[in-house]
Parts: sequence; structure tokens; C-alpha cells
Amino acid sequence: MAGKPKVRPYGKYNTAQTPGCRTLVAAAAEAVIGEKVASPPPCASSADPRCSHSTLSLRFVVTSVISVSHLGKRYGRTVAVEDVSLEVFEGEIFGLIGPNGAGKTTTMECIEGNRVADRGTISVLGLNPRRDANALRQRIGVQHQEAQLQKRIKVWEAVDLWASLYPRVVDTDTLLVRLGLEAKRDAWFMTLSGGQKQRLFIALALIHEPEVVFLDELTTGLDPQARRTIWALVTGIRDKGTTVFLTTHLMEEAERLCDRVAIIERGCIIELGTPAELVQRHCPERTVVFTSDDEKVVERMTSLGAIERIGVAYTIRGAGDDFVTGVINVIAREGIRVRGFRTEIPTLEDVFLKLTGHGIRD
Repeated sequence: MAGKPKVRPYGKYNTAQTPGCRTLVAAAAEAVIGEKVASPPPCASSADPRCSHSTLSLRFVVTSVISVSHLGKRYGRTVAVEDVSLEVFEGEIFGLIGPNGAGKTTTMECIEGNRVADRGTISVLGLNPRRDANALRQRIGVQHQEAQLQKRIKVWEAVDLWASLYPRVVDTDTLLVRLGLEAKRDAWFMTLSGGQKQRLFIALALIHEPEVVFLDELTTGLDPQARRTIWALVTGIRDKGTTVFLTTHLMEEAERLCDRVAIIERGCIIELGTPAELVQRHCPERTVVFTSDDEKVVERMTSLGAIERIGVAYTIRGAGDDFVTGVINVIAREGIRVRGFRTEIPTLEDVFLKLTGHGIRD
């Protein structure tokens, strides 16, 4: 039995000039999330079925597939995980990010049931990872950090071996095609590139159609092309309905892939939300950099606040969604001739460094 259903706000939908808008908006939300939405509230236009400029706040039911409460794990005097609580919802890509040694892998291994937590409670698909280990293994897939196989095992042999461990598996030929490994069926493991090895491990994790798949530091050490190929595969897994729990220290990866992320620092969750929410919450500033030969730029743009100048390059910092538009409007109004113009928007990496510091971790 899956975890207890949760009701969360999905957002607001403008239903201007749409007959029967309540039904249509509910149907649209169901199409996005694949779940039955709760009955939306009445339209603002009372009895008129044509909801002329109303906005509906929808609530929908989602299933919590992973629930962790006050997880703790020590190795002797070393605290690997101090206090971790989180929930992962069905059909999302959830990322656990943090510096080296923050407790990412230990947390994931406790959730998978590969390590015994010292305290706290864990539920995965309604099962206890330790007490119900055998039942859980049939329903989850795992890709370990720095996993290895025998050097001379062939790709098809590895897939066949893994398939023999489960009572129900996918069509392995189709799986290899899907992951771009059909041409490497007869290749030894030791001859595969780093990206091909990672795709093979993904194939082994997906061979029994798991409901949840765990991916630990999936693209570490891969070149940009291989990394983007893996990213496409991960989003494809989610699009097919599988929940993905991943760890990474690559902020670009987390920002591109994850629906939500939790930042772990020294064994504790210090922040959680969508990448966009975290950026807006912690790094709302925007920067505009432009070049101009106009000697009176600073004088003519004083309304925007402090302006930094280095030669013919000018930097203006501000906050808010309208900041960049405001700068453009002032430049146009003052007739300032601009030769180069760019904006700098904070990223999840800026949030990560702000919250965890810039020092090197061992």
C-alpha cells in the first residue's frame, strides 16, 4: 500500500471567458499530474457558468511514496546524518544536494534499506526498508555511486543476470534500444565508455519496472555530451511515471532535472523547495551589464541607484521581476547608445554557495 495521500495546492489557473471552466481546468490539471484533482471552488461569477476573469486555486491529491522523519546515522563518533526529514511525492524527480561529506549517500542508503539508521522512521511505498526489505527490492531500482561489474561480462549477460533476479521484467531488447545500448550488446563491460557504463547501470535499475528509482551521483566524471544524454534518460524515466530520487553535487544537474530539491548540510536538511523557489527566496537580485561610449551614463541613469563603471562597461544591480525591464526603459527614454547588453540571473549554485559556504570540503 502506498503512503498516505497528500493534498497540495497546484497553483492558479486563469479561466477567463471559458464556459464550464471548473470542469475544464480540473481536467487540465489531471492531465498534467496524472491524478484526480479535488473539486475546485465555485467561480467568482456566482451562477454564471462563463467564468469571466476568475482565477481558480486548485488542490489535488498526490501520493507520498517516500517519507523520512528525523533520520540519524553515526559511524562511531562521526555523525554522518544528524536529523533528516523529507517527503518525496509520486511522479517527481527529487534531488538531495549538498557538499562532499554532507550525508547525501548515507541518507539515500538508509532509505533504500542498505544501511540501518540509528534513529528515525522511514517509509518507502508504505514499506519499512529493513523489515520489508525483500518486498521493497521488487519495487525499487538502485544505481549506486561508483558501481562496477566484472571486466569481461558482456552487456547482454549483465542484463540477463539481473533479469533472472525478478519474477517480472521488461523486454530487455527494448530496454537496451531505449538506452542506446543495442550496438553494445556483445561488448565487454571494460570496453564501455563512462557514459555507456552509466546507461547500463540505469538499465539494470529499470529492468523490473520499479515504482521508485534511486540514482546516486549519476553523472560525476562524465563529459558534457554524456551528461546531457543521461539527463534526457532521467526525464524520460519520470515521464513514464517512475518516481526518481537522486543525489548530486552538480547544481546545473539539479536545476535542470529536479522538480524539488533538498539541501543537506552537515547531516541536516537546511532548505527544501523547487529550484526556482529557492533562487527567489535566497538570491532575488538581478544584474544588468552593458557597454556604452556615452560619458553621461551614470548621470542620466541615477534613478536606478548605484552604478558601477569600469571603462565603458556599466553594472547595475537590483531586485524584482521588473528590474531588467526598468533598466531597458530608462536606456530607451534617455536615448543612450548601447553596444553590448546582458543580464545575469542567480542560479541554484548561487543559493547553494550562499547557504553552505565557499570553502573546500574533503
